[in-house]
Formats: sequence, C-alpha cells, structure tokens
Amino acid sequence: MKIKTKNTITTLAILSGALLCQSTFAAEIDVKITNLTQGIYFTPVIIAAHTSDASIYTLGSAASDELQMMAEGGDISGLSTALTTASADILENPAGGLLAPGMSTEGMLSTADTNMYLSLGSMLLPTNDGFVGLDSWMIPTEAGTYTVYLNGYDAGTEANDEIINGGGMPGAAGIPVDPGAANGTGAMGVTDMENNEMVHVHRGVIGDTDVAGGYSDLDSTVHRWLNPVAMLTVTVK
Repeated sequence: MKIKTKNTITTLAILSGALLCQSTFAAEIDVKITNLTQGIYFTPVIIAAHTSDASIYTLGSAASDELQMMAEGGDISGLSTALTTASADILENPAGGLLAPGMSTEGMLSTADTNMYLSLGSMLLPTNDGFVGLDSWMIPTEAGTYTVYLNGYDAGTEANDEIINGGGMPGAAGIPVDPGAANGTGAMGVTDMENNEMVHVHRGVIGDTDVAGGYSDLDSTVHRWLNPVAMLTVTVK
C-alpha cells in the first residue's frame, strides 16, 4: 500500500483578475518537536504539509511499504518520495540525525494553499516497529502557537520481540541498536507473533532487568514509556 491519493478531478473556474502567484496564498509555519521519553530516541523525523487526499499512515489499516521502512529501520526516503509525488511540502530530518530523550528540534515549512494538513513520522528506537506519528492534523488558519501531544504507534509489521540484533531492514526481525547503550544481550524474546497486524497504538516496551539474558534486551528501568511520547509545537505566522 502506497501513500493514498484519491483520483478526483476538480474543475477550477478562476477569474483572470484573481490570478496570483501561488506564494501569495502560501503560509509559513514553524514546527518544533520535543522528545518526552526517558530512554527512547527518535530517528530522522519527516514532517509534511499535504492535502486531505494524502496520509503517512491510517490507524486500523495495514502499513504501507514506506511506513514499514521507517518504523522498522528509521528510513524515511520512501515516505519522502511518496509525499513528493503527492505534491506535499516536506521538512526532513531537522535534528540532523537522532533526537535524544528530552531534546527538541525545529524547522520551518512554507506550505501551498492546498496543503492544509500536517503529518509527522519517526521511528522510536529501540523498538521493533514503533513510531511517533501525527496523522492529517488540520493546520489552523489563524496566526498563533498551537501544541499537540503525539502518541507512539505500532506499524503492525513485526513482532515486538525486543531483541537487539542489528536488524532494521523491512521483514528482518529484531531491533537495530540502542543508541543510549543501556541494553542487555542474549534475550530469548518477548514474543514471536502479534495479534494486531494493523497500525495501532503501541503497547510500550516491556523490558526486563537481566543484562545477560531474560526475555528482552531492553531495560525496563530505562526504556519503558507511556503515551504521549512527543510534543509538537506549531507556530502559524
């Protein structure tokens, strides 16, 4: 499943006296995302302003290949390509890499008049296929500063075994790495299957405190988290 676009044709009747450069209608917004977790890192973030016909993900639906790439390995290139095809305005990787717990990053988006909805995605690391997301939030038309709290979601594409093994390619089980180096090793795995294969709210990390075995390579005293996992601040100019 790709970024969704509706095949609709709209006939626009434009008076010649009303023809203006698209930038006349454009809006500028500043976006700031803050990592609210204790021990979870955000991989490169993608933020996009788009039409109502596009989305990065849909709760209750199967993940697209592009979402799977991001959720399992932090690769936003597929989403970027699909969003570009959908004529979205895109801000990629404003942190210049990982966004550490407690840290913030920000950037600016110039949006076309038709791109009235804001979406965001970034892998939660270390998780198997968890991501922080915002789905089609309508950008306010009135100038001001707005705050949105974001949840962690599960792409439903991989079992949450919580084993760190350098994995990260789509379809390869396991977690790439713990950037904070607080993980254990030698885990047997929390599970090898998931009942819900649709995009859904993440249950959070289970973890354990066994650094040389147990059922999880994640430390329950470091990596456990509850929603929300991020705060998004949007300033409309």
